Amino acid sequence: MSRVGKKPIPVPSGVDVKVEQQTVSVKGKRGSLTRTFHPDVEVHLEGGTLHVTPRKNDRAARALWGLTRSLLNNMVRGVSEGFTRQMEIVGVGYRAAVAGRVLKLTLGYSHPIDYNLPDGINAEVEKNTMLTLTGADRERLGQTCAEIRQYRPPEPYKGKGVRYVEETVLRKEGKKK
Repeated sequence: MSRVGKKPIPVPSGVDVKVEQQTVSVKGKRGSLTRTFHPDVEVHLEGGTLHVTPRKNDRAARALWGLTRSLLNNMVRGVSEGFTRQMEIVGVGYRAAVAGRVLKLTLGYSHPIDYNLPDGINAEVEKNTMLTLTGADRERLGQTCAEIRQYRPPEPYKGKGVRYVEETVLRKEGKKK
């Protein structure tokens, strides 16, 4: 039995959920998300809660049970509250700016990097070095943050680069005399 999969998902007011066979559509004030789930897992809406149950009792179906429940919970939370991720840019001359749907990054290369933000993801820059990304789709938000971080990951000697605010960078000692 999956401890995660057993928990029902409460649907808050203002969120509309439609279940059609294996496709679930969720609409809220932050947008709408649609996802098709594996046929080994059944999703049904009873009153104001979503329930997930496996159709079989094999290992694969039980593994998909908890995954499906987590993905559904993220969809419901995303359209009602939204998700936020903060990133920090560390380094002399490193900075970021937002111009429309384009994030302009200056990360010590010979040219600035223009990153086109995907649909549903919004960016704000504070103090040229603090980047706040928000969106309803948690998976797309995480992928966007990973792609931005990949341009200049934090290095272990001076700690320069793009990092998450909650991330700790293990620092190495430099050369000894």
